[in-house]
Amino acid sequence: MRVFLHIGAHRCATTSFQEYMRQNVASIATQGVGYWGPNQTRRGLFQGVLPGPQPSLDEDHAERARGRVQLKLAAERATGFQQLVISDENLMGSMRQNLHIGGLYSDVGERMSRFAATFDDQLTDVVLNIRSLDHYWASALTYGVARGFPFPNKNTLDRYARATRSWRDVITDVALALPDVNLWVQPFDAFGGRPDAQLNSMTGIDAPRTHARIRLNRSPRVEELRTYLVDEDAQKLDGQFGRWRPFDEEQVALMREAYADDVMWLVSGADGLAQLSEDNQDQAEGPQPFRRTLTRGRPHDQNQQVAGSG
Repeated sequence: MRVFLHIGAHRCATTSFQEYMRQNVASIATQGVGYWGPNQTRRGLFQGVLPGPQPSLDEDHAERARGRVQLKLAAERATGFQQLVISDENLMGSMRQNLHIGGLYSDVGERMSRFAATFDDQLTDVVLNIRSLDHYWASALTYGVARGFPFPNKNTLDRYARATRSWRDVITDVALALPDVNLWVQPFDAFGGRPDAQLNSMTGIDAPRTHARIRLNRSPRVEELRTYLVDEDAQKLDGQFGRWRPFDEEQVALMREAYADDVMWLVSGADGLAQLSEDNQDQAEGPQPFRRTLTRGRPHDQNQQVAGSG
């Protein structure tokens, strides 16, 4: 049985993908695909894989977790599934931790090593979503501020914009922790909001279109965000409407440049550590295809004439 571990990241339409899978679990089962989502993974299945805030009284808590996972995998295999998709973005870490430290998933390598031991060499594929850093951090901040995270000042925003850790580092950490597992990267640019395309790219099945346009956990717009803030912070949003854009032009440019470097690295082979997922579905009515060119920045119009002197 081929086992896919879909680890997110946060703010990359992972919750929408999970709801799509949950709604279509019976349909995909007829094509030999099983599914575990947060309803399974967060109800004790992985308890003991990662150290908790309190020391465990059980010395073999990790071994117990491995046993639970192995039993459940055996049950899925006995059902006749040829493929199993497991999706939970919290396996990478937490978005709140990213906001606090100002970096992307600093302990993802250690976390993935522990899950590798839990799956006991039965994990075949890991799927990771990435998103342009300016959009990722803006979305994470919007989501966090609406839930009580401190409103960022300029120094905080600059820390995010100038962070040296990018998706390349996250991908490298995951690949080194899981050296014998296929690592697939699905850019938000191509797959965001298209869970059927995500599933098809992973498994190759004829992914159902039913419930494929579900949108969950959208970032609140500025008009709504103001209602979550104290008056002092709400006033900082005066004159803004629609999607909150907390970063200035220079900060956005820095993050887009870092993301462009990550994409160029992926397109050129990612040092053999990961592969970009292929989008096998027609995007005529969807987002624009993900650009795989190695040229950074905007393409120039080669036919444009330059005014002569005088």
